[in-house]
This record gives sequence, C-alpha cells and structure tokens, in this order.
Amino acid sequence: MTAPRQFHNWQKSAHSGGQSQCVEVGQAPGLIGIRDTKNRTGGTLVIERGAFGIFLAAVKANRLH
Repeated sequence: MTAPRQFHNWQKSAHSGGQSQCVEVGQAPGLIGIRDTKNRTGGTLVIERGAFGIFLAAVKANRLH
C-alpha cells in the first residue's frame, strides 16, 4: 500500500460554467489527479503530468473521436 498523495489547486474547467456534472483536476509533484465534483471522496484517477499534457493537446486539436 502506498501513502496517499496530497493533491492541491483543484480546478474545474472554465467551460463548465455552473454545471454540477463535471470533473476537476488537482496537482501533485509530477502527477495530475482527476475526480468527480459530485463525489470528491469517491476516488481519484492519477496520471503522470506528461500524459495529461498529451491528452489535453489531443482534445484541443480535436483529435479524439
């Protein structure tokens, strides 16, 4: 079992407006955490910062279908 990671600076996308069905991302050294805004204690998907950057670039370039 590994120690829990402390994520900080949790943010929702500015494009989500006031909607409650969103995800938010948090930061830890070298990692990004992704969680459901309606169930923040339900678990966090953890990915490496570099992989998240590649994912965001693909989303922004509309390469995901």
